[in-house]
Amino acid sequence: MKKSFLIGICVALLLTSCAHEYNQVYKTTDNNYKYEFAKECFAKGKYGFAVPLLQDLVTIEKGTDNAEECLYMLAMGEYGLKDYEAASETFKKYYQTYPRGRYAEMASFYIGQSLFEGTPEARLDQTPTIAAIAAFQDYLDIFPEGKMKSTAQQRLFDLQDKLIRKEYLNAKLYYNLGSYFGNCTSGGNNYEACIITAQNALNDYPYSNLREDFSILIMKSKYELAQMSVESKKLQRYQDAEDECYGFINEYPNSKERKTAEDFIKKCKEITKD
Repeated sequence: MKKSFLIGICVALLLTSCAHEYNQVYKTTDNNYKYEFAKECFAKGKYGFAVPLLQDLVTIEKGTDNAEECLYMLAMGEYGLKDYEAASETFKKYYQTYPRGRYAEMASFYIGQSLFEGTPEARLDQTPTIAAIAAFQDYLDIFPEGKMKSTAQQRLFDLQDKLIRKEYLNAKLYYNLGSYFGNCTSGGNNYEACIITAQNALNDYPYSNLREDFSILIMKSKYELAQMSVESKKLQRYQDAEDECYGFINEYPNSKERKTAEDFIKKCKEITKD
């Protein structure tokens, strides 16, 4: 207990000493000293100390030999603090200012990486995901053989998966809403919306690992749509649902939903045979 207490006191004194030195550096007019101290903090991963100093130095050192490094360290420090929005903007500023700079390739990559780290879960708005995709694509276009090529390509796959997941959740929501008309406009229908959303996703992402899941939603929605249709549309929609079920079985003969497809076919035939 006594040993732990002494260690705690030592740590507290050390932190107090560091904070005192930092305050002195922050207030100093010796820009070279401030620059070297910021570099030291950055190298040690003390981004909370480095970033405020670098924010000052970016302006102070503008036009000097240190300006480029200050701006890049600031961006990396913000990234280290997980302030991804600020980091992406600072990396972007670096690349725009120094397109041929020594950190240009990494800055280009980290624009996308910062946006990637800030992307929301699939059920939320995916505007940041689209921005991250564009940023990684820019990196690959500018540096087709860059050292971060494989990582950028994997990030694109991961981000695309998130967009696909978003479309699947949208389609599934429409299906779950079913015959509820409260959210339908202009004579729309939730099952029709599910079918359109799922079909568009399959067209946009033909190699998605959710392809079967989209197909299941389409098949089920077409059958449900036929059931709730007015008489003048029933026959055609039951035929369409039956065709969809046959197509599903052909494409996914071992699917867990095969029996569902077979049951739908049987019920559709009872309507279409008359």
